[in-house]
Amino acid sequence: MLLRVTHETRYTYTPPVETAQHMAHLKPLATPTQELLAHALEITPEPTQRSESIDIYGNTRTYFALDAAHAALTVVAHSLVRTRPCCAAAPSLPWEEVRERYRYRKGAAYDPAWEFAFASSHVPRHDDFVAYARPSFAPGRPLFDAVLELTQRMYADFTYDGDSTHINTPAVQALAQRRGVCQDFAHILIGCLRGLGLPARYVSGYMLTQPAPGQPRLVGADASHAWASVYLPGATPHAPGTWADFDPTNGRQPGEDYVVLAVGRDFADVSPIRGVLHGGAGHTLDVGVTVEPVDEREAAIQATHNAGTSAAP
Repeated sequence: MLLRVTHETRYTYTPPVETAQHMAHLKPLATPTQELLAHALEITPEPTQRSESIDIYGNTRTYFALDAAHAALTVVAHSLVRTRPCCAAAPSLPWEEVRERYRYRKGAAYDPAWEFAFASSHVPRHDDFVAYARPSFAPGRPLFDAVLELTQRMYADFTYDGDSTHINTPAVQALAQRRGVCQDFAHILIGCLRGLGLPARYVSGYMLTQPAPGQPRLVGADASHAWASVYLPGATPHAPGTWADFDPTNGRQPGEDYVVLAVGRDFADVSPIRGVLHGGAGHTLDVGVTVEPVDEREAAIQATHNAGTSAAP
């Protein structure tokens, strides 16, 4: 599926900001099921400094600085992404075997997934996460099956309510009230898995805004989205493993109608835009996201036009 993503963020400051430094995670990842064909980031006013780098998790991050006073900041990310359906889930190990593999042992060989088995700023250890997860993790149950059931159980038990939480609401509080938004649900699912000793990470991204005819509209469209993924190790300690994604907000696995933006331990690692400001005591924030399918012929014509334009004197 060919998808065009437009992510627009606008800040309005009162009084104006004098200087600012920002870090943005707005460039989609290249993954086994996703190819980034084009990307452009428009920033207004024009930054005095701008650079791009790759973080420790493989995400592209853009740093930019504004040295002149400004009453507003607009950042628009345009991306063209080709997605493919996920492969059929391979048989997974019993969840207890995965837990034992990631239990700390002195002198054990380093495994990159280990980092995602520990608590993080938005996902602390808490017994309530484990208590909620336990019914899905019967002895000997394959890890994939257990996480899928937990995802679907969360979808049935929780209510999506944009007014019930804010960015700093503790995940355990959202668990207790059974209400929240996609960020909360992703953190809860991660907390459940890490509480059982399983590596799990946070995924930020997007969903197709308008579903195919006859298909239900998914919760969380028209904004950036978030879900979680669990690591499924290979059958032996040295065999390659894979990350499997699960979306508790919609009770399903993400497919080709999803776009992965960035991955990390929790939201703090992949915030779309964050910064340090001098001035601007108050601000308003408006965010709009559109994800739409693109006809392959239209994309080919546009690519030819762009090539011709760039070649023109």
